Amino acid sequence: MPSPLRVLCLDIEGGHGGSSRSLFQALKHMDREAAAVEVWCRRPGPVQEWYAALGIPCRVEPDMPKVTAVPRLSRNLYMQAVHLRDAFRSRGFRARLAAASAAVSAVHLNHESLAGLAAWLRPHTRAAIVVHNRTMLPDNWFARRQVRLMQAGADRLVFITANEEANVRRLGCGTPGEVIHNAAEIPDRMPEPFPGIPLDGRLRVACLSNYSWGRGLDRLVDVAQELRQLGREDVLFVLAGDMGLTAALPGELGRIGARGGSLADYAQARGVAGYFRFLGHVSEPERVLAACAALAKPTREHNPWGRDILEALALGRPVLTVGSCATFVRNGETGVLQPEFSARGMAEALAGLADAPDRIGEMGRRAVAVIRDLCSGPDRAADLVRAWRAAAESRSGRP
Repeated sequence: MPSPLRVLCLDIEGGHGGSSRSLFQALKHMDREAAAVEVWCRRPGPVQEWYAALGIPCRVEPDMPKVTAVPRLSRNLYMQAVHLRDAFRSRGFRARLAAASAAVSAVHLNHESLAGLAAWLRPHTRAAIVVHNRTMLPDNWFARRQVRLMQAGADRLVFITANEEANVRRLGCGTPGEVIHNAAEIPDRMPEPFPGIPLDGRLRVACLSNYSWGRGLDRLVDVAQELRQLGREDVLFVLAGDMGLTAALPGELGRIGARGGSLADYAQARGVAGYFRFLGHVSEPERVLAACAALAKPTREHNPWGRDILEALALGRPVLTVGSCATFVRNGETGVLQPEFSARGMAEALAGLADAPDRIGEMGRRAVAVIRDLCSGPDRAADLVRAWRAAAESRSGRP
């Protein structure tokens, strides 16, 4: 058996987001005889304790520079300016990274927002560089530049679904890579439900993400209005995350954001506050899922495959979302998948689930089977080791 591959992983979230939790799930199930891993996190967070419990070295490096392309020009210009400042301040971090990379076979950059760092690191190390692509980039000049940096720096790419791979290829990147679905753990027993969520007979529907226009959480207010029109008061949306709005949002959302308001204020203004419970930031989102019967993700980005969806399915919770990719959410089998968002359609689907709890159980059992088949921790961890080894072997013959 070959000796363990030494790998340094760079994590931007510290356990606060899906990319970080997904990396942790892979490393948790990784064969220690196949890979010896160390993790550097950009943010402090719960993941440091998780890695300590596994005996995996982990430290915080707050000067790790990152930036990713977004749709709006003004936001891109602002973020690029911040990145230039951060890159200048990161000289010490970059020196430590170059030195540490001399002792490993591969450096795994766990998010495409580290593409610029990959391009900088390439001439400063003999280690292989792997970039993990986790989101869908917009089709604009900033995204194409990010992809060029990725191609200049990475020996190999990893994609969480075929959708991210097609996206990067359309933007012009030809670096070799493969799809490795995120690992998700099916628990032996249900987590303790999050406290304070009303147990009053209503169908409790979780939503696990901070507010952004692309994530479409304000659409749940439209769904609540349709439920009210249908005379259904037996549905409760339970939202975990930061629900602050900004003045840049369109219409009433922007006006409320300009006053420092939140999605809770928007629901109040639309007369459906009683359909919502806002929890704020939650460090253990699985406990929110345990207290709910389903997950809703009314995304405007048509990406029904994120970390929140996988964790819901792993707990046997059907998912209601939007998009055309049926890899995980299969309409009528593991949830409700709308090709295009319809508030009335989602309201009617929720009413149907509230009327048929046995159907929720059937969907939940199919959901767990899909996760067991596609997101096995040991299998996906082995896939990642193979990707690292392939990158290292391709790099070993290069100057």
